[in-house]
Amino acid sequence: MMRKWILSLILHALALLLIAQVFDRFYLEGFTTALLASFVLSILNVIVKPILVVLTLPITILTLGLFLLIINAITLYFTQAIIGPSFVIDGFPVAIVAAILLAAMQVIINRLIKDK
Repeated sequence: MMRKWILSLILHALALLLIAQVFDRFYLEGFTTALLASFVLSILNVIVKPILVVLTLPITILTLGLFLLIINAITLYFTQAIIGPSFVIDGFPVAIVAAILLAAMQVIINRLIKDK
């Protein structure tokens, strides 16, 4: 269980680094910062994201779940605020596109580390 979580953190850090390579306005200082961002993002996904989902449930239902991408972008922004200048997302549209890419990569990562 712990090994899968650590592997998931490392793979998500690599996904964040890949997103940083694709976008100039998404900056990560290095792998250590990406690993820290992955850790902070996982904590925020457990604690803050469920609260945001409950608070925005009506708009999420009206948009047929697409508002969850906005919530993912907000958690990325929170992660940026916690980590500081070594992790910078320059603009909310970049955060939304990064959240979409990260969600797609999370599907792949979860299938790779899933129990067989």
